[in-house]
Amino acid sequence: MKKRTLVWMMTAALTAGMLAGCSSQSGETTAAPQETVETEEILIAAAASLKNAFEEELIPMFQEQYPNIVVKGTYDSSGKLQTQIEEGLEADVFMSAATTQMDALNEEGLIASDTITDLLENKIVLIVPEGNEAGLSAFEDIADAASIALGDPASVPAGQYAQEALTSLGIWDSIQDKVSFGTNVTEVLNQVAAASADAGIVYATDAASMEDQVDVVAEAPEGSLKTKVIYPVAVVKNTAHEEAAQSLVDFLKTPEAMAVFEAYGFAAGSEG
Repeated sequence: MKKRTLVWMMTAALTAGMLAGCSSQSGETTAAPQETVETEEILIAAAASLKNAFEEELIPMFQEQYPNIVVKGTYDSSGKLQTQIEEGLEADVFMSAATTQMDALNEEGLIASDTITDLLENKIVLIVPEGNEAGLSAFEDIADAASIALGDPASVPAGQYAQEALTSLGIWDSIQDKVSFGTNVTEVLNQVAAASADAGIVYATDAASMEDQVDVVAEAPEGSLKTKVIYPVAVVKNTAHEEAAQSLVDFLKTPEAMAVFEAYGFAAGSEG
Protein backbone atom coordinates (compact mmCIF):
# COMPACT_ATOMS: atom_id res chain seq x y z
CA MET A 1 0.00 0.00 0.00
CA LYS A 2 2.74 2.39 0.85
CA LYS A 3 4.52 1.57 -2.38
CA ARG A 4 1.36 2.27 -4.46
CA THR A 5 0.83 5.57 -2.66
CA LEU A 6 4.40 6.64 -3.33
CA VAL A 7 4.11 5.81 -7.03
CA TRP A 8 0.82 7.72 -7.26
CA MET A 9 2.34 10.79 -5.61
CA MET A 10 5.38 10.77 -7.93
CA THR A 11 3.14 10.42 -10.98
CA ALA A 12 0.95 13.28 -9.84
CA ALA A 13 3.95 15.52 -9.23
CA LEU A 14 5.40 14.75 -12.65
CA THR A 15 2.07 15.41 -14.36
CA ALA A 16 1.66 18.70 -12.52
CA GLY A 17 5.13 19.75 -13.58
CA MET A 18 4.42 18.98 -17.21
CA LEU A 19 1.14 20.87 -17.10
CA ALA A 20 2.82 23.85 -15.50
CA GLY A 21 5.46 23.80 -18.19
CA CYS A 22 2.84 23.66 -20.95
CA SER A 23 0.90 26.47 -19.30
CA SER A 24 4.02 28.60 -19.10
CA GLN A 25 4.91 28.00 -22.73
CA SER A 26 1.42 28.77 -23.97
CA GLY A 27 1.10 31.91 -21.90
CA GLU A 28 4.42 33.51 -22.75
CA THR A 29 5.83 34.67 -26.10
CA THR A 30 9.58 34.59 -26.53
CA ALA A 31 10.75 37.72 -28.36
CA ALA A 32 12.58 37.02 -31.61
CA PRO A 33 16.12 38.37 -31.66
CA GLN A 34 16.31 41.71 -33.49
CA GLU A 35 18.66 42.05 -36.43
CA THR A 36 21.42 44.61 -35.96
CA VAL A 37 21.71 46.86 -39.00
CA GLU A 38 25.33 47.83 -39.48
CA THR A 39 26.02 51.33 -40.73
CA GLU A 40 29.05 52.51 -42.66
CA GLU A 41 30.38 56.03 -42.98
CA ILE A 42 31.65 57.56 -46.21
CA LEU A 43 33.33 60.90 -46.87
CA ILE A 44 32.69 63.12 -49.88
CA ALA A 45 35.33 65.74 -50.64
CA ALA A 46 33.53 68.45 -52.60
CA ALA A 47 34.18 71.94 -53.92
CA ALA A 48 33.20 74.72 -51.51
CA SER A 49 30.52 75.95 -53.91
CA LEU A 50 28.63 72.66 -53.40
CA LYS A 51 28.41 72.80 -49.61
CA ASN A 52 24.94 74.32 -49.29
CA ALA A 53 23.33 71.93 -51.77
CA PHE A 54 24.89 68.89 -50.11
CA GLU A 55 24.40 69.81 -46.46
CA GLU A 56 20.93 71.31 -46.74
CA GLU A 57 19.33 68.95 -49.25
CA LEU A 58 21.28 66.15 -50.91
CA ILE A 59 22.89 64.34 -47.99
CA PRO A 60 19.61 64.22 -45.99
CA MET A 61 17.79 62.95 -49.11
CA PHE A 62 20.40 60.25 -49.72
CA GLN A 63 20.43 59.07 -46.12
CA GLU A 64 16.66 58.79 -46.13
CA GLN A 65 16.98 56.32 -49.00
CA TYR A 66 20.07 54.62 -47.56
CA PRO A 67 19.69 54.77 -43.75
CA ASN A 68 22.63 52.40 -43.26
CA ILE A 69 25.06 54.82 -44.97
CA VAL A 70 26.23 57.90 -43.06
CA VAL A 71 27.65 60.62 -45.32
CA LYS A 72 30.13 63.20 -44.08
CA GLY A 73 31.35 66.11 -46.21
CA THR A 74 34.54 68.13 -46.36
CA TYR A 75 34.46 71.28 -48.50
CA ASP A 76 37.25 73.50 -49.79
CA SER A 77 38.87 74.62 -53.01
CA SER A 78 39.21 71.76 -55.48
CA GLY A 79 42.98 72.24 -55.57
CA LYS A 80 43.27 71.86 -51.81
CA LEU A 81 41.09 68.77 -51.84
CA GLN A 82 43.20 67.31 -54.64
CA THR A 83 46.32 67.80 -52.54
CA GLN A 84 44.66 66.27 -49.47
CA ILE A 85 43.65 63.17 -51.43
CA GLU A 86 47.17 62.89 -52.81
CA GLU A 87 48.48 63.09 -49.25
CA GLY A 88 46.19 60.34 -47.98
CA LEU A 89 42.80 61.87 -47.18
CA GLU A 90 40.49 58.84 -46.93
CA ALA A 91 37.74 60.32 -49.10
CA ASP A 92 35.36 57.92 -50.81
CA VAL A 93 33.88 60.34 -53.36
CA PHE A 94 35.44 63.43 -54.97
CA MET A 95 33.52 66.22 -56.70
CA SER A 96 35.52 69.14 -58.05
CA ALA A 97 34.58 72.48 -59.57
CA ALA A 98 36.75 71.85 -62.63
CA THR A 99 37.98 68.91 -64.64
CA THR A 100 41.65 69.85 -64.02
CA GLN A 101 41.79 68.44 -60.49
CA MET A 102 39.81 65.31 -61.36
CA ASP A 103 42.01 64.64 -64.39
CA ALA A 104 45.17 65.07 -62.29
CA LEU A 105 44.03 62.56 -59.67
CA ASN A 106 42.90 60.16 -62.37
CA GLU A 107 46.29 60.30 -64.06
CA GLU A 108 47.90 59.53 -60.70
CA GLY A 109 45.75 56.42 -60.36
CA LEU A 110 43.74 57.78 -57.43
CA ILE A 111 40.32 57.82 -59.09
CA ALA A 112 38.17 54.92 -60.31
CA SER A 113 38.25 56.06 -63.95
CA ASP A 114 35.06 54.32 -65.06
CA THR A 115 33.02 56.24 -62.46
CA ILE A 116 33.93 59.78 -63.60
CA THR A 117 30.84 61.75 -64.58
CA ASP A 118 30.72 65.36 -65.83
CA LEU A 119 27.67 66.04 -63.70
CA LEU A 120 27.12 69.80 -63.54
CA GLU A 121 27.82 73.08 -65.32
CA ASN A 122 28.21 76.48 -63.66
CA LYS A 123 28.96 80.04 -64.76
CA ILE A 124 31.40 82.61 -63.44
CA VAL A 125 30.05 86.09 -62.77
CA LEU A 126 31.28 89.50 -61.68
CA ILE A 127 29.70 90.55 -58.38
CA VAL A 128 29.69 93.74 -56.31
CA PRO A 129 28.31 94.59 -52.86
CA GLU A 130 24.56 95.17 -52.82
CA GLY A 131 23.77 98.60 -54.22
CA ASN A 132 26.67 98.61 -56.73
CA GLU A 133 28.00 101.93 -55.53
CA ALA A 134 30.98 101.60 -57.88
CA GLY A 135 28.56 101.69 -60.81
CA LEU A 136 30.06 98.70 -62.65
CA SER A 137 27.93 97.48 -65.56
CA ALA A 138 30.02 94.97 -67.54
CA PHE A 139 32.42 92.12 -66.79
CA GLU A 140 35.32 94.19 -68.12
CA ASP A 141 34.47 96.97 -65.65
CA ILE A 142 36.28 95.02 -62.94
CA ALA A 143 39.32 97.05 -64.00
CA ASP A 144 37.58 100.16 -62.57
CA ALA A 145 37.10 98.67 -59.10
CA ALA A 146 39.36 100.02 -56.35
CA SER A 147 39.70 96.61 -54.68
CA ILE A 148 39.09 93.16 -56.14
CA ALA A 149 38.61 89.70 -54.58
CA LEU A 150 39.49 86.61 -56.63
CA GLY A 151 40.18 82.96 -55.90
CA ASP A 152 43.85 82.05 -55.94
CA PRO A 153 44.48 80.56 -59.42
CA ALA A 154 47.07 78.22 -57.90
CA SER A 155 44.37 76.14 -56.19
CA VAL A 156 40.91 77.63 -56.73
CA PRO A 157 39.11 76.74 -59.99
CA ALA A 158 37.01 79.92 -59.84
CA GLY A 159 40.27 81.85 -59.69
CA GLN A 160 41.64 79.87 -62.63
CA TYR A 161 38.54 80.65 -64.67
CA ALA A 162 38.75 84.33 -63.64
CA GLN A 163 42.38 84.51 -64.72
CA GLU A 164 41.57 82.89 -68.06
CA ALA A 165 38.65 85.22 -68.77
CA LEU A 166 40.46 88.39 -67.69
CA THR A 167 43.59 87.43 -69.62
CA SER A 168 41.43 86.87 -72.69
CA LEU A 169 39.97 90.37 -72.18
CA GLY A 170 43.46 91.85 -71.81
CA ILE A 171 43.03 93.19 -68.27
CA TRP A 172 44.57 90.53 -66.01
CA ASP A 173 48.01 92.12 -65.67
CA SER A 174 46.67 95.63 -65.11
CA ILE A 175 44.60 94.74 -62.01
CA GLN A 176 47.20 92.79 -60.00
CA ASP A 177 47.97 95.59 -57.55
CA LYS A 178 44.28 95.73 -56.55
CA VAL A 179 43.63 92.00 -56.11
CA SER A 180 43.24 90.07 -52.88
CA PHE A 181 43.38 86.30 -53.45
CA GLY A 182 41.08 84.03 -51.45
CA THR A 183 41.79 80.41 -50.56
CA ASN A 184 38.39 79.29 -51.87
CA VAL A 185 35.42 80.80 -53.66
CA THR A 186 33.35 81.15 -50.47
CA GLU A 187 36.02 83.44 -49.05
CA VAL A 188 35.80 85.65 -52.16
CA LEU A 189 32.01 85.77 -51.89
CA ASN A 190 32.16 86.77 -48.23
CA GLN A 191 34.68 89.55 -48.92
CA VAL A 192 32.39 91.14 -51.48
CA ALA A 193 29.26 90.60 -49.35
CA ALA A 194 30.98 92.41 -46.47
CA ALA A 195 32.10 95.20 -48.85
CA SER A 196 35.72 94.41 -48.02
CA ALA A 197 36.21 94.31 -51.79
CA ASP A 198 34.49 96.46 -54.42
CA ALA A 199 34.18 93.57 -56.87
CA GLY A 200 34.88 89.86 -57.21
CA ILE A 201 34.44 86.90 -59.50
CA VAL A 202 32.57 83.82 -58.21
CA TYR A 203 30.27 81.12 -59.52
CA ALA A 204 26.71 82.09 -60.37
CA THR A 205 25.51 79.59 -57.75
CA ASP A 206 27.51 81.33 -55.04
CA ALA A 207 26.09 84.70 -55.98
CA ALA A 208 22.56 83.26 -55.87
CA SER A 209 23.14 82.05 -52.30
CA MET A 210 23.73 85.66 -51.16
CA GLU A 211 21.49 87.58 -53.53
CA ASP A 212 20.44 89.85 -50.67
CA GLN A 213 24.05 90.91 -50.09
CA VAL A 214 25.67 90.96 -53.54
CA ASP A 215 24.61 92.08 -57.00
CA VAL A 216 25.56 90.22 -60.17
CA VAL A 217 26.93 92.63 -62.79
CA ALA A 218 27.54 90.22 -65.67
CA GLU A 219 28.60 86.73 -66.73
CA ALA A 220 32.00 86.12 -68.30
CA PRO A 221 31.70 87.19 -71.95
CA GLU A 222 31.13 84.55 -74.62
CA GLY A 223 34.45 83.20 -75.83
CA SER A 224 36.48 84.42 -72.85
CA LEU A 225 36.70 80.85 -71.53
CA LYS A 226 38.06 78.00 -73.65
CA THR A 227 35.93 75.40 -71.90
CA LYS A 228 32.72 75.27 -69.92
CA VAL A 229 32.75 75.34 -66.11
CA ILE A 230 32.21 71.62 -65.48
CA TYR A 231 31.86 69.83 -62.13
CA PRO A 232 32.87 66.15 -62.37
CA VAL A 233 32.21 63.53 -59.68
CA ALA A 234 33.78 60.10 -59.15
CA VAL A 235 34.54 57.33 -56.69
CA VAL A 236 38.01 57.53 -55.17
CA LYS A 237 40.05 54.47 -56.07
CA ASN A 238 40.83 51.95 -53.32
CA THR A 239 38.01 53.23 -51.12
CA ALA A 240 37.13 50.81 -48.35
CA HIS A 241 33.44 51.51 -49.07
CA GLU A 242 33.20 51.05 -52.82
CA GLU A 243 29.56 49.97 -52.95
CA ALA A 244 28.36 52.78 -50.67
CA ALA A 245 30.44 55.35 -52.56
CA GLN A 246 29.02 54.18 -55.88
CA SER A 247 25.52 54.41 -54.44
CA LEU A 248 26.12 58.07 -53.62
CA VAL A 249 27.50 58.84 -57.10
CA ASP A 250 24.53 57.06 -58.70
CA PHE A 251 22.13 59.00 -56.47
CA LEU A 252 23.64 62.33 -57.54
CA LYS A 253 22.73 61.49 -61.13
CA THR A 254 19.04 60.86 -60.39
CA PRO A 255 16.35 63.33 -61.52
CA GLU A 256 15.56 64.09 -57.86
CA ALA A 257 19.15 65.09 -57.10
CA MET A 258 19.53 67.03 -60.33
CA ALA A 259 16.40 69.01 -59.47
CA VAL A 260 18.10 70.07 -56.22
CA PHE A 261 21.26 71.12 -58.05
CA GLU A 262 19.18 73.16 -60.49
CA ALA A 263 17.35 74.84 -57.61
CA TYR A 264 20.77 76.01 -56.39
CA GLY A 265 21.61 77.46 -59.80
CA PHE A 266 23.56 74.64 -61.45
CA ALA A 267 22.81 73.29 -64.90
CA ALA A 268 23.22 69.68 -66.01
CA GLY A 269 26.63 68.82 -67.39
CA SER A 270 27.20 66.66 -70.45
CA GLU A 271 26.46 63.52 -68.39
CA GLY A 272 24.17 64.99 -65.76
